[in-house]
Amino acid sequence: MSAWSWSLDAAGAAVAWLACWLLSHPRNPWQVLDWPNERSLHDRPVPRTGGLAILCGALVAAMGLSWGFTQPGFVITAAMVAVALVSWLDDQWSVSPRTRLVVHAVAALAVAAGATRLPALWLPGVAITLGAPLAILATVVFLVWWINLYNFMDGMDGFAGGMAVFGFATLAALAYRAHDPGLAGMALAVASAALGFTVANFPPARLFMGDMGATLLGFAAGIMILVGAGRGDFPLWAGLAAFSPFLVDATVTLARRVARGERLTAAHRGHYYQRLVRAGLSHRRTVLGEYAVMAVCGLAAFGGAEASVPVQWAIIAALAALYGALAALVERWEGRGQISGKDAR
Repeated sequence: MSAWSWSLDAAGAAVAWLACWLLSHPRNPWQVLDWPNERSLHDRPVPRTGGLAILCGALVAAMGLSWGFTQPGFVITAAMVAVALVSWLDDQWSVSPRTRLVVHAVAALAVAAGATRLPALWLPGVAITLGAPLAILATVVFLVWWINLYNFMDGMDGFAGGMAVFGFATLAALAYRAHDPGLAGMALAVASAALGFTVANFPPARLFMGDMGATLLGFAAGIMILVGAGRGDFPLWAGLAAFSPFLVDATVTLARRVARGERLTAAHRGHYYQRLVRAGLSHRRTVLGEYAVMAVCGLAAFGGAEASVPVQWAIIAALAALYGALAALVERWEGRGQISGKDAR
């Protein structure tokens, strides 16, 4: 990447940080407060318009990239605008879950039909080819889940922004090594903007990203994973592993709630990171621990993407074991009260 590209990425991070400062100012007319509820881990109202800061920073960092002027790029841009718009309206006045889901599905369908799709299910040494109708359906489900899982996981200071920094930086490194500067540039642009936002969002947060920021980041992650895997930049599992701290927590939590017969639209505090905070671990210690897991997953994805098939399977098994051990640790802390009062402060 050129010095110009690095300069734009730095500028994107700076613009995102500056926009966060402006949006969190009490006199800002666009300020919308996030009031604590049953699901919240914060105890005071915090502005939730940080998605605008991420968007502004990403646009600045992406200046000079030509992806937006191609047909697939135009389709992706239009789809992301639709998701951003309904999320912005939801942040302002609240939009029904059904309406949001319809917009998400239509946006995902547009991407699947006009930009990129999942033509096969890739595992190390295995590729199960999908016919066109099944590939489109699988892509829509995949992207809608990514849009919403990121939104599900946005519930702790510094968490979703940090995941974006680590996850998109990993995708950028994978694409750069595969000589795909377009994808690398876009992923790094998002990572840079997320970094600028995370500075303002780190505990105690002055600003939240809101639904707009969370849905855009989730949509972008799903799209870039599909694009990179489809181009052969990296295996599908590596792209998923880069964001697996969110993917695993959201998927396991949803499965647990379905098994218990809980209403999925109801507020809850059942995610593993929420359970750690409820058990007494401070927000800062929890998010720093999550950053360590994100870093390990990013390194595993990058290190294993070009490894032999047996090594790739070994890395996948090791990540599964890591998540199993972490889940058991959370259960133990909850059951035995292992977190001390000192840690909770």
